[in-house]
Amino acid sequence: METLLAPHGVRPELPLDALAVLTTIALAPFLFVMTTSFVRIVVVLSLVRSAIGASSLPPNAVLTGLALVLTFTIMTPTLRDLSHDALEPYARGTISQRAMLARAFVPLQRFMLRQTHRKDVDLFARMAHVPVARATDAPPAVLLPAFVVGELRSAFAIGFALYLPFVAIDLAVASILMGLGMFMLSPPIVSLPCKLLLFVMVDGWALVCGGVVSSFR
Repeated sequence: METLLAPHGVRPELPLDALAVLTTIALAPFLFVMTTSFVRIVVVLSLVRSAIGASSLPPNAVLTGLALVLTFTIMTPTLRDLSHDALEPYARGTISQRAMLARAFVPLQRFMLRQTHRKDVDLFARMAHVPVARATDAPPAVLLPAFVVGELRSAFAIGFALYLPFVAIDLAVASILMGLGMFMLSPPIVSLPCKLLLFVMVDGWALVCGGVVSSFR
């Protein structure tokens, strides 16, 4: 009876381990978005759709799926290191759960540091009142927001460059219609087919995907 109530060899931290696993699973989508290339890619694709002028085409599901595929393509080396250094040893039982989580963060940290500017790290270090001598010493609470802000900055910079040719088409069409005296005809009705034709002729989606992938270090 005593053995049933208090079995020997049962670690008291098992409930905490289970709680940590459940918490990690619940936060997995958030961590995937915040620690990978997904943010930059999905913002750039959304800006391209907005620049073309087709607000609902391609649908959000298509853009998100394409962003996920490109994210896995970019993150393949990082995920391979994560699996080799953390998941495989944990599956074999050679390391603890805490060690697995610590090792799993290292490849993601290397990836984020390559994309993060030092000024962003210093900004969030001051906000968190955490002294950071080197960027590699930044804790996750500082590195994660610095990485996301840098990704948003890069995405908007790429989106600005992509917007320019479409704005030029809009201005040209509007000027031509005004010169012809066709004030009752809405310029977007004419400019949208022109922008679609230009985008198809230059193989725009392939160029955008290739450009955004090559923007990662």
